[in-house]
This record gives sequence, C-alpha cells and structure tokens, in this order.
Amino acid sequence: MEQYTGSQIVVLEGLEAVRKRPGMYIGSTGPRGLHHLIWEILDNGIDEHLAGYCTEIHVILQKDGGIAIADNGRGVPVDIHPTKKIPTVRVVYTILHAGGKFGGSVYKVSGGLHGVGASVVNALSSRMIIEIKRDGKIYRDEYENGGHPIVSLEDGMLPVIGKCNKSDTGTKVTFYPDSTIFETVEFKADTIKKKLKEIAYLNKNLIIHYEDQLTGEKVTYQEEFGIKSFVSYLTREATIIHDEPIYIEGQSGDIEVEVAFQYTNSFAEQINAYCNRINVVDGGTLVTGFKTALTRVMNQYARELGILKEKDENFDGKDIRNGLVAIISIKHPDPQFEGQTKTKLGNTDAKSAVDEVFAAEVQRYFDKNVEILKIILENSLKSYNARKAGDKARSAVIKQLNDVDTRSKLASCSSKKPEECEVYIVEGDSAGGTVKTARNRRTQAVLPLRGKILNVEKASLEKILVNNEIKSMIASFGCGIGDDFDITKLRYDKIIILTDADVDGAHISTLLLTFFYRFMPDLILEGKVYRGLPPLYKVDYENAGKAKKKRESKYLFNDFELDKFRKNPDNKIVALQRYKGLGEMDANQLWETTLNPETRILAQVTISDTIEADEITTTLMSSNVPPRREFIMEEAKYAKLDV
Repeated sequence: MEQYTGSQIVVLEGLEAVRKRPGMYIGSTGPRGLHHLIWEILDNGIDEHLAGYCTEIHVILQKDGGIAIADNGRGVPVDIHPTKKIPTVRVVYTILHAGGKFGGSVYKVSGGLHGVGASVVNALSSRMIIEIKRDGKIYRDEYENGGHPIVSLEDGMLPVIGKCNKSDTGTKVTFYPDSTIFETVEFKADTIKKKLKEIAYLNKNLIIHYEDQLTGEKVTYQEEFGIKSFVSYLTREATIIHDEPIYIEGQSGDIEVEVAFQYTNSFAEQINAYCNRINVVDGGTLVTGFKTALTRVMNQYARELGILKEKDENFDGKDIRNGLVAIISIKHPDPQFEGQTKTKLGNTDAKSAVDEVFAAEVQRYFDKNVEILKIILENSLKSYNARKAGDKARSAVIKQLNDVDTRSKLASCSSKKPEECEVYIVEGDSAGGTVKTARNRRTQAVLPLRGKILNVEKASLEKILVNNEIKSMIASFGCGIGDDFDITKLRYDKIIILTDADVDGAHISTLLLTFFYRFMPDLILEGKVYRGLPPLYKVDYENAGKAKKKRESKYLFNDFELDKFRKNPDNKIVALQRYKGLGEMDANQLWETTLNPETRILAQVTISDTIEADEITTTLMSSNVPPRREFIMEEAKYAKLDV
C-alpha cells in the first residue's frame, strides 16, 4: 500500500471566521448549504475510491439529528504533523486549506482541490466526532461549537479507544449542523438519495449504503455500467430513437475519458459534464472537445453515406445535437476550475483529450453499427430542414423587435456603460412607479411587466416571440434570443427580478427564470440574473440592556431572521410590520432596503446541478401533471406555512 502519512498533508493557512460568513464557503445557510456539508465529507471518501482504496461508503441519518458518513479507505493520518506538531487529523479538521490534495503525491485524481471541506463542516457544526481505523487501532476525536477539540491528547497523540483487524481501515465522520447558523437543520432524505445515486453512476462499482434511522429505510446504490446507466435514467420517460445508450471510453496521456449518449425525439439537447465527478455546470473545454468531435465525425459520415450532397452545407452542431442526452466524464490529474464553485473547466488538454478519444472510439462503434448511425443522421437531417424553415419565421419576428417600439415600458437609465447598469423587472405599473421614483436614474433601469408572462415550457418559439412581455424583455436587454443571442450586446450587468413576497410574486419569478433558463441560459451561467430580496418585516424595538431606552428600527428579510431576533433577550419589540408587497413601502424605504447597492440583498441565480435543474424545470413547468403532483406532495412536508 502506498504510504499516506502526516508529512503529505500540506498546510496553506489556518482556519478563519467561517462561522461569520458561511455563505462564502457553502453558498447559503438554507437547505442547499446544509446539504452541501454532506457532499464535502462524502468527497473525501470518493477521493479515496478514485485513488483505489475505498470500495464502500455508509451514509446514516441518525435519530438524534446528526449524520454519519463512513468509508473503508486508508483512514485520515493520526501521526504528528511535521509543521503543526499536532495529530494530523486535527490539522485536517480544524485548519482551512489543509489536505492531501495539494502535494500531488497522495491523490492522482481528486475533486476537492481547495482543502476547505472538512474544516468548514466542523466550523459550522455544533458537534463533530471522528473515528479512524488504522494499523489495527481505533482512534477517536471530538469537537464542539465550531471546531473546538474536547478530547485530551496523550503524549501529544490521540487516545486509542479500541482495536481492529489491520485490514480494517477507514474514516467515520459524524456531525450535527449548528442550528444557530442554519435556517433548518433537518436533512431531506430525497435530496441525499438523489445525490448518492448520481455518485454511484459516476463511480462505477462503488457501493454506497444509505440508512435512515428515523424511518428504517435502507438502500444500497451500486452501478455496474456507470454513466451508461446514468443516460438510461435520464431518458427513462423520453421517446428514444435507438435502443441502447452508446458508451465510449479511452485514455489520452494521463486523462481518462468516458462518454455515454443517446438520442430522443426531443427538440432540446442535454449535455452534462463532470471532471473528477464534479458537475461542471458551465461545461468548459471538455464539452467543447466533445461537441467539436461529434460535429466533425457526423458530417463526415453524412457525406460518405450521401445524406448530405456536394451542394449542401454541413450540418450545424445544433442539428447534430438535436434530441441528444449525453454524459461526459473525465478524470484529470490537475484540473483547472474557474473559481471556488468549480462551474467551468479551463484545461486546454481536456479539450484535445476528449476530442481525440471520442472521435476515434465513436467511429469504431459506428463502423460496426451503421443502422444506428443512419437513424441519428436522419434525425439530424430533420433538424436541419426544420431549422432552415424556422429561421425565416424567427427572422421575421426578430425584425419586429426593431420595427416596433417594444421598449416603451422601459424606464431606462442615463448611463450607457453596461458594466455599471442594471435593470429591475417588476410586476405591475404600481410597483414599477415606486421603484422608478426610488431608483438611481443614472445606473438603474426599470421594466414593469403587466401580468404573468407566458409559460415557455409549453409553447413554441414563434408563440414565445409574439408575447408582448417577452418582446419587451428581449428588446430591452439588447442581446437577442436563441441562435441570435449574443451576451456581449447585453446592455446591463445585472438583471434583477423584483417581485412581491407572495404566491403571485413567486409564480412570476418562476416563469421568468424558466424563460431565461430555456432561451437565454448564458444570462444565468454568466451570473447576470439576480433576485432582489425585499424585507418581509420591519421591527421597531428597544434595547432592554441599555439604561436609556431608545426606539430603533430594523428590517428583517425572512422568518428565520425574525425568530433569531425574538430569541435575543435584549430586544424588546414595540411594533412589527409585515410587508405583503413592494407597494406598501415608500420610495425612501424601498431605496434603503432593496435598491441601494450598499444595503440591499441580492441573490444571484446559479445552477449547481444541470441534471436537477433540467428535471425540476420540466416537472414543474411542463404539461405533464402526474410528476408535478408527486413533486408537490413530496415537498409539501417540508413547507413552513405562513398563516
């Protein structure tokens, strides 16, 4: 077994105030951030699997609200760290940017390269227990209140609490999220199981055991065929045009490449990319390599088989990808992600590796399976002919945007510099009027929408383009739509959805996000779309701890903040106002709470999981009612009703 000791754990810097700004590390303090804690600990076991040591992972939802994650990898080192002079396990779980993934000698391939995961989870937990099996011994460490060790060391070492077989190795982490930090500390079983299923697809033959001690449910996930089965899962409710997903694998240098794909009769494409099993939602070089190779190979075959004549132009990439569902998964020894969120891969060698492997292996497959090749090419030809016909109709509608004053609703800003401009999309003229009065006219534009926009999930592009509210948005943004979309022409750095905090407001936001996701996805992927978060409450209070009582005011943005405020014994609430809509605030209040860049709260709309985003959008917004009913019934048990 390759040596794995404390000397291989590289320390960059100590743990800082994670508890003060948890959103910087896990995205949010809501359910998404809560479950992110699980993924961070899981990552360590999966990295051991990728290194060839871990074959099983156990995930246990405990009755007491904690969660235990155990793997049978090598076990985190317990020896004294050479520079920190404390047990290495404490370095890993208490110091930010400490891990075996910086040095390059421990993990050839790894997803977590920043070394923040384990320590961040500890920082945001009220309690964490570590059990390690190494060298026939069982070690235990424990932390409280955000990473403070409570186990006394013996001669500088962790105490041994038991014995085990020398072959029995691994790490078990049990943690309890801190209820003073998170809006909820209740884990959702369905969210966890969905993630575990995805992990099983991406890590062929890894065994994952799930247990819920509250319900008694036990599930084991293991996928013999990996991403090929993943594609079958994604196309399970679609009409497929060939029976089996096509699976391609190979290696270029140190980069391992896997691709699985299948065609459906849908008009959309779905390409999901993973590097070291991290979902790179913005794609990057590995997706470019795949698209380039697929387009080149299929056009070559189309000419060889006479589907494209000499006079015909080549198929467009979108023609070839019409109805495509694909998973691209690579293992890279040194992935260069763009940012901590790891949403895009930047390695140029990933592009050439995917291109090389896919082009060579897919030709080998199609040479043996000509009938499947012909089916796919016929599908591309249909898409090609439809696109040509649709281009004329779309051009006619797009021309209308220039001929008609579709921006008449827009209260524009005086600045012409896109990098400093932003547009607020508001519901109705009344809210729009207040926002227009309160805004900074130099940099803030306002676009009021009358009523709810079209649900684009159920409509054709031509129908979408004649909808007045959508036409106003397209014309106001200036960057076009569909094939004509060009984000460099966007007139605003931020597009901010500002709706009331009620059911209608939520519905309008959902319709807008559906439109952006389906027809202007780059707006979301490039971080241009935000939700404005107006306060839900205004509370007038006196500080009971001060001798001289002074009435003060504070805005609170959700029920969690109000509950936290009420629990503070120094706060004596004198008056409480709940805002039902933006119209209840005057211009000064609206500026102070919602429009002023110095004091407002904006939530950037991001996509953390491309598959989940696509599935939820389809479930909630399509015409197919049963899946939507099932989703609502399942999620209803987590809802907190405001009555």
